[in-house]
Amino acid sequence: MKTAIILGATGLTGRILLQKLIEDASFEKIKFFSRSATEQYSSKIEEHLIDMFQLEKYIEAFTADVVFCCIGTTKSKTPDKETYKKIDYGIPVTAAKLAKQNNIENFIVISAMGADVNSSFFYNKTKGEMQRDVLAENIENTYILQPSLIVGDRDENRFGEKVATFFMKTFGFLIPKKYKMIKAETIAEAMLILAKERFSKHQITSEEIKQIAQNAGNRT
Repeated sequence: MKTAIILGATGLTGRILLQKLIEDASFEKIKFFSRSATEQYSSKIEEHLIDMFQLEKYIEAFTADVVFCCIGTTKSKTPDKETYKKIDYGIPVTAAKLAKQNNIENFIVISAMGADVNSSFFYNKTKGEMQRDVLAENIENTYILQPSLIVGDRDENRFGEKVATFFMKTFGFLIPKKYKMIKAETIAEAMLILAKERFSKHQITSEEIKQIAQNAGNRT
């Protein structure tokens, strides 16, 4: 029986992943670290409502078999670049450091397609720096998921995402496979599989995420 840590469980993919962990008999405890409570209930959940920018203070509670990091924000939601970087870079990298210190051998984090430490675009550069520094911790089973546009039922309204989704649905036949949108459900399923099975690469593309989730479906 395993214990999971989940960061970002109130977001789109994180909510789905949390529900999957609740339903999965191989996980007996789910440590939930967040600034706000989840609406999902289970006796498995151990809730830690904290300042996520001070995650390092909770090293004693940060013990598990696997860490799932679904943390992320957007430019429109977090226009201040310093705060943005604290969220998209600072939290995942701090979590990886804590995982390394506490000998957690599985670390799975959502990044983004186009992440590149040398990018001239702040968003892509920040994600690239996060990937670099997470990998630098040398956690044995580190998986960085690089999805394209993530779609699903969100609590918030993202106009730009709706426009992009409409475009992809309308002109999808013109878009190369690797750029096609991906469902949050698919990402969550792949993350759960990666917590149980090994994959040959640390950085996993959007198409590979879909393949992992599809193969899981074929086995059931």
